[in-house]
Amino acid sequence: MKKYFPFILILLILFFDQLSKIYIKTHWMIGEEYKITDWFIIHFTENNGMAFGMEFGGSTGKFLLSSFRIIAISFIGYYLIQIIKKDNKPIGYTIGISLIFSGAIGNILDSLFYGQFFTDSYYQVAQLFPEKGYADFLYGKVVDMLYFPIINTHFPDWVPFWGNESFVFFRPVFNIADASITIGISIILIFYRSIILK
Repeated sequence: MKKYFPFILILLILFFDQLSKIYIKTHWMIGEEYKITDWFIIHFTENNGMAFGMEFGGSTGKFLLSSFRIIAISFIGYYLIQIIKKDNKPIGYTIGISLIFSGAIGNILDSLFYGQFFTDSYYQVAQLFPEKGYADFLYGKVVDMLYFPIINTHFPDWVPFWGNESFVFFRPVFNIADASITIGISIILIFYRSIILK
């Protein structure tokens, strides 16, 4: 069971990540949101593929980013298979790598295929499997929807430069794949630094 657990985890994360993205994409327009609480909002946005909505260098940057991610995922996948086969690493470390791997795949699927599988979501709900999608292979946008503005306030007047300006923490909108990558990296850095520093 120990050897199969990483694969089960990867499949579960991919399933819920893609299910949430496809649901949002086929039911909402960009910018629509649903407030669950003041600090937990479902807010539909898209980005060109970096975690938490960061951007990188236009269409050339998008191509390079997608290509790099495919190469990185291949290496991570190979490494994960090797540590599962050898069974010489703690299960927590293997889980951390599995989380990073599944999150990376979840986001690259958007970049590879969503541009061809959907119409765009501006001022309309996207259509699934149209005759022509909104972008070419490798140029799809990543769907984000999880928004946690835990603190939403203003800086006091006396604060230099930012006095009375709005301040939101945590501002990025992200998805299950982003969360998976972040949790996986955190597990490894907190509990298994000695393995990666060898």
